[in-house]
Amino acid sequence: MGFQEVLMNIRTILRNMKECKADIEKFKPDALLLIDYPGFNLRIAEWAKEKGIPVYYYVSPQVWAWKQSRVYKIRKVVDHMFVILPFEKAFYEKFDYSVEFVGHPLLDEIHRYEEEQTAMNFKARNQLLDTPIIAILPGSRRQEIAKKLPIMLKSVHNLSGYQIVVAGAPSMDQSFYADFLPESTKIVFGQTYDLLANSTAALVTSGTATLEAALFQVPEVVCYKSSALSYQIAKRLVKIKYISLVNLIMDREVVKELIQDDCTSAQISVELTRILPGGESRSQMEKDFKDLRQLLGGGGASKKVAQSLLKTIQRT
Repeated sequence: MGFQEVLMNIRTILRNMKECKADIEKFKPDALLLIDYPGFNLRIAEWAKEKGIPVYYYVSPQVWAWKQSRVYKIRKVVDHMFVILPFEKAFYEKFDYSVEFVGHPLLDEIHRYEEEQTAMNFKARNQLLDTPIIAILPGSRRQEIAKKLPIMLKSVHNLSGYQIVVAGAPSMDQSFYADFLPESTKIVFGQTYDLLANSTAALVTSGTATLEAALFQVPEVVCYKSSALSYQIAKRLVKIKYISLVNLIMDREVVKELIQDDCTSAQISVELTRILPGGESRSQMEKDFKDLRQLLGGGGASKKVAQSLLKTIQRT
C-alpha cells in the first residue's frame, strides 16, 4: 500500500487486530493457519504462540525482499512455514529454518478456469469489438490506480488495430474510473481471467497480476509508480533485483519493469511495441513463460497445506 498510506490507516489496523484476537479466543482452534500479510499476522503469531496455539504460515512474508530480520521472529513463533515460490526454500535454509515448498496456488486457479472455459463469449458478453485486445491491469487500490492508470492509457491512445480494455478492481465503483477512461476504452469487472485469456498483450502493475498474465501466456510490460515519499523509503529498504514475480522467480529480466521515473507513457509505448505480434521480444517472452510455469510445481498447493496441517493436528 505504501508507507504513507499504512500510517493513515493505523487505527483501522489496530482495531482489526484486537477483533481478530477476540475471534480466535472465542473459537479455540487446534491450530492457527496464517496467510501472507506479515505486518498483521506476525503479531498475531506471537500472541497465539504465547497462548499455546500451534502456528502455521502459508504464503511467506517477503522477507527475502526487505526486513530479513523477521526470519528470526518467524523461527520463534511459527511452527511450520509453507512457501509458494521456489527460491524461498533456499533463502530460509541460510537461516537454518526448514520450510516446505508446496508450489503456487495460482496454478490451480488458472487450471480450474481453463476447465470451465468461460472465456468463449467474453467479447460478446461485454459488447467488445472483434479486434485484438490490449489489457490494462492498473491494480486494486485507489491510490495506485489514480497514479498509474492515466499514464498507462496515454501510452496506448495512438495505438491502431487494437481495443483497450481495463480490468476494474472489484472494490471500486465504475464511477471512480469515469475521470480516467476515454470513451473508446472499455472496462470490465470480475473478469480478469477472461480478459487475460482473450488478450494479445498487457500493461500490468506490479504484484500477483504479473504472474497471472505470464501463466496465461500474455506478453506484458510491468508498470510501477508510487508516491515520491513511499518510493524513496522503499528504494533504501528493499533488497531485490526485480519487483515483478516473473523476474524474481526466473532470477533474470524476462519482462520489462518500468519503475517510478521510467514509468512514462512514452517508455511504456516503446516496450509495448516490442511484445506485440511481430515485435522483437514477443517469442522469447512466450518461451520464458513456459519455463516459468515448470518452476512453480505441479499444482495442488493449498491441498498439500491442508493435508500436512491435518496430519500434524491428528498427531497431537
